[in-house]
Amino acid sequence: MSERRQRTARGVAALLACLALTCAGCASDPAPAPAVSSAHTFEEAGLVDIRTLVPDISQQIRYAGSENFVGMPVEGYGAARCYLSEPAAQALQRVERSLRQQGFRLRVFDCYRPARAVRHFVRWAADLQDQRTKPRYYPNLDKTRLLGDYIAPVSGHSRGATVDLTLLDCRGPDGRCLPLDMGTEFDFFDPRANTDSPQATPAQRGNRQRLLRAMAQEGFKNYPQEWWHYTLATHDSQVLYDVPIE
Repeated sequence: MSERRQRTARGVAALLACLALTCAGCASDPAPAPAVSSAHTFEEAGLVDIRTLVPDISQQIRYAGSENFVGMPVEGYGAARCYLSEPAAQALQRVERSLRQQGFRLRVFDCYRPARAVRHFVRWAADLQDQRTKPRYYPNLDKTRLLGDYIAPVSGHSRGATVDLTLLDCRGPDGRCLPLDMGTEFDFFDPRANTDSPQATPAQRGNRQRLLRAMAQEGFKNYPQEWWHYTLATHDSQVLYDVPIE
C-alpha cells in the first residue's frame, strides 16, 4: 500500500471509529448519540415478525447470507427474518394487500437492523484492503467515500420502521412472480440508484414510481438516494435496538 493510501486508511478508520454509534470525545460532533434500548427481546422492543401479518410475503434477507456488499453474513443476522415496529408492519401489510389486487407483490431485503450490524458495516468500510465486492456494489466509487450517504454510522433501520424492498410482477400467464427491472440491484452504491436518476430508463423509472406510490399511500417516505429504502413517516422514536435476529 502506498504511503498516501496508508494515511487515507488511517484517517478513514479514525473517522469511522469516532462516528460509530457513540461520539464521546468527538469535539467536531457535539450532538448526543442516539440511545440504544436495553430491550433483550423483540417483545420488549415492540417489534413483530412481518410474517405474522403476511405469512407468504417474499423475503430475500441479504445480510443473513453472503450475497451483500460485506460479502459475508452480517453480525446480528442469525436468521433471515423481517421484524418491524407494529405500526410499520401493519402499514406494510396494507401495501402488500393493495399491490396484490393489482397483480404485484413486495419482496423485502432488509427490515429492522440490529445496531451491532451497523457497527459491522462501519468496520468493513474502514478496511480498505477488502475490495472483494467492489465490482458488484460500488464499481464507480472509492471505498473511502462510502460512509455517509451510503453507509450511515447510525441507521434508521435500527429503530424498526425502515424497510428495503422491491416489486414483483405476478401478472404473467403462469402465475410466477418476477422482480421488476429497477435499473440497479439492491445496495448498489451509485447515483444510478437514486430514485429519480436520469440514468434510469423510462420503464425503470416507471417501476420505481409504482413502488413509491404504493408505499407513500400507506405513509412510507422514500430516501431519494436509494430507490429501495422506505421509512414510516409517522415513526418519531430515536431509540435504537440491538436485539439479534435469531
